Amino acid sequence: MAKKNRHKDLGLSDEKVLEMYEMMLLSRRIDERMWLLNRAGKIPFVISCQGQEAAQIGAAYALDKEKDYVLPYYRDMGVVLTFGMTARDLMLSAFAKSEDPNSGGRQMPGHFGQKKNRIVTGSSPVTTQVPHAVGIALAGKMEGKDLVTFVTFGEGSSNQGDFHEGANFAGVHKLPVIFMCENNKYAISIPIEKQLACEKVSDRAIGYGMPGVTVDGNDPLEVYKAVKEAADRGRRGEGPSLVETVSYRLTPHSSDDDDRPYRSREEVEEAKSKDSIITFAAYLKENGILNDEKEKEMNDRIMAIVNDATDYAENAPYADPEHALKYVYAE
Repeated sequence: MAKKNRHKDLGLSDEKVLEMYEMMLLSRRIDERMWLLNRAGKIPFVISCQGQEAAQIGAAYALDKEKDYVLPYYRDMGVVLTFGMTARDLMLSAFAKSEDPNSGGRQMPGHFGQKKNRIVTGSSPVTTQVPHAVGIALAGKMEGKDLVTFVTFGEGSSNQGDFHEGANFAGVHKLPVIFMCENNKYAISIPIEKQLACEKVSDRAIGYGMPGVTVDGNDPLEVYKAVKEAADRGRRGEGPSLVETVSYRLTPHSSDDDDRPYRSREEVEEAKSKDSIITFAAYLKENGILNDEKEKEMNDRIMAIVNDATDYAENAPYADPEHALKYVYAE
């Protein structure tokens, strides 16, 4: 991220990249708070975005929040925050309260869904969101709508049948879908070299008649550029694209996982030195967009939001027991 003013070359203002950084920081701070709440026995489960914020927010900023549909996977806190979910919404989900907009407290955290912000609900089996994204793109094309669908998944998911079927259908019908693989090097405990016979996930794109590109997932500007190009292609009727963002999962797979048996502490520490929260802040400072004072102000503002969200969600009511079947069967 060394070159100065790279964001200007992409048509991004100083204000916009500062906003992107603030969104990255908000995602990180909410996530960190959730881990503390889990360890304190207040919430049952956390599945983390830490290490993937740059990819998520760089991509989401390249989309049209008024028209496009996002079909996120379970780590995509940065995507859903950018598309309009709030810290309170996410905390309500973590505490499984009735106001949780995703499922009214029925689903585990990470099952994002919010109709008003065009965040399409996901389910627990991985990769099921990929054919859904393709279906929405097909419907949009049939209705002559100017929209692209954006779907994310891990590199482990790129081995599932849903990915291949969805990619093939989108390629055949030239649908405006952006497939974004957030490659964080591990499918729970299985490292990338035991998942793929090819070198990159993006190598698979050629089989489905679409361009595939692999970018640095720790660089939000590189991800923004790749996703913006993919969105523009989709809008021009040129079909789908596969974008692979390579980063690293800084936490265990979830709060129920111990990652020590399958990866060394040295490997994790080395990845932390490339953390986008640090490297993107350095880029902004180098370009005179951020300084220590602004950074402290931003952090204080974010912590106030996180504290408010925590207090609100912790004190919010649970759903009434008689509502257990609501939204499950037609009324």
